[in-house]
Amino acid sequence: MWAMTSAHADTPQNKQPYSGGIPVEALTMAVNESFDATMESLRNLVSIPGIAWPSFDPKELDRSAEAVSSLVEAAGMTDVRVLRCDKADGTPGGPAVVARRPAAAGKPTILLYAHHDVQPPGDRSLWLSEPFVAEERDGRLYGRGAADDKAGIMAHLAAYSAVSKVLGEEFGLGVTFFFEGEEEAGSPTFRAFLEEHQELLRSDVIVVADSSNWKVGVPALTTSLRGLVDGTFEVRVLDHAVHSGMFGGPVLDAPTLLSRLIATLHDDDGNVAVAGLVGRDDVAVDLTEEDYRADASVLDGVRLAGSGTIGSRLWTKPALSIIGMDVPAVDVASNTLIPAARAKFSMRLAPGQDPDAAMDALKSHVESKAPFGAKVTFTPGERGNPFATDTSSVAAKLALWALEESWGVKPVEMGIGGSIPFIADLLEMYPDVQILVTGVEDPDSRAHSANESLHIGDFRHAVLAEALMLARLNAEGLGA
Repeated sequence: MWAMTSAHADTPQNKQPYSGGIPVEALTMAVNESFDATMESLRNLVSIPGIAWPSFDPKELDRSAEAVSSLVEAAGMTDVRVLRCDKADGTPGGPAVVARRPAAAGKPTILLYAHHDVQPPGDRSLWLSEPFVAEERDGRLYGRGAADDKAGIMAHLAAYSAVSKVLGEEFGLGVTFFFEGEEEAGSPTFRAFLEEHQELLRSDVIVVADSSNWKVGVPALTTSLRGLVDGTFEVRVLDHAVHSGMFGGPVLDAPTLLSRLIATLHDDDGNVAVAGLVGRDDVAVDLTEEDYRADASVLDGVRLAGSGTIGSRLWTKPALSIIGMDVPAVDVASNTLIPAARAKFSMRLAPGQDPDAAMDALKSHVESKAPFGAKVTFTPGERGNPFATDTSSVAAKLALWALEESWGVKPVEMGIGGSIPFIADLLEMYPDVQILVTGVEDPDSRAHSANESLHIGDFRHAVLAEALMLARLNAEGLGA
C-alpha cells in the first residue's frame, strides 16, 4: 500500500465540517440499502467477457453493451443509446452506451465516464478463480473487470440512483452517462466519436472513473497522469534463417542483437536513456521503497531502477518498458540463426511532454544505436498526452470534500503512472470543461493482471462519495 506523508494523514476528528444542507445521512442510507443489488449487478457484468481486441468474439462485447444499457435504463434514464463509430480501416468500433438527462434551468451538466470492455484474462493458470466468474474472498471481489472498469460503471449508476431517490424532483442536475466499449484496445474511435456526438456529450464537468485510490481506507483524487507512446522496432540481420552450426559465429542472430538494442534504452542505474525527454523530481507526496516493493511484488534482492524519489519515478518521469517480443517460442525453437526479431515498447511520459517529440526521440535513439549495423525498422503506434488537474476548480474542491466525507480521512492528491490518452481529446473538444479523474481501485487491485479484484468496502465509500458530490453540485452548481 502507498505510504502517506504526515501532512495528508488527517483523522476524522480533524475534518472541517460542512453545513451546506446536503442530506449526508439519507444518501448514506440509500447507498447502503441498494448496495447488495449494486454488487449483484457488478457480478453479472463481470461474467461477460467483453474484449475489444480483434482476436476476440465481438458478440460478447455487444452483449456487454446490452447489459450495461439495461442497467442504465433500470436506473431511470429514458434516453439510452448504444452507439459506435467506424475505425480508420472501416471496421466497426466498440459499442458505447450513452444516456443523457437534460439539466433543469440554471443547473450544470455532469458527464460520468467509465468503460465496459476489459483486458483479456491472460494465462488462466495464474488465476485462483475463473476470471469471468466473480468470486468474493476476504472482503474483495475477484474477476476480470471487477475493478477496471465495471466497478466504475456501477459506482456511477449507484450514486445516481441514490441521489435520485433522496432528492426526487429537487434533483435538476444534468447527467450524461458515457460508457465506452474499446478503452482497453486504445480507444481507436474515441476522437471520431466525440466529433460525431459533440453536442450529445457536451457538459460542464466530466468524471473519469478509471483510476485508483492511495491505499485501502485512504481515497485519492488523481491530479496527474503520464502520457503514452507505443510501437515496435524490428532488428533484421539475414534475408532468411540459416543453420546455426554451419553459419553461426561471424554473424549474431537477431534476438541477440535485439537484446543489445533494448539494453541501450536505460543507463546503468535504470533511468531512461533516451535523450530529450521531459522529467522532474517534484512530487508533493511520496511512498516508501518498502511499500512499493510490496505492492509491485518485487522479489527480494532485485534492485529498484532509476534515481530520485519513488513518486517521481512513478508519476513525473518517463518509464520505458518492453511489453512483447516476436521471437520463436522455446518449445518450437530449432538450431537456426533467427533472421529478424521484433519488440513492442510502451513509454510513459511525464506531464509536460509532447508525445510527438517523445516518439521522434525514441525513433532517433533506436535507429542510431543499431548494433553491428543491423537493419532497424521503427513503427510508431498509439500516442497520448499527459494530464494535470486544476485542483483549484470548483469541481475538484467538491470532489475532495465528498471523498473526505465518505471515507472519514483526508484524500490524497496524487499522480498516477498510468495514462488515459483520450483526456486530451476531451479537453480539446471542450476547453472549458472541468475534468476529475477518480477511481475504485487500490494498489492491490491488479488491474490488467491475473486475480484482478475490488475492495468491497472502499467501493461502497466510492459510491457514497460520488453521490455526495452529485448532490452538492446539484445544490450549488459551479458557483460553489
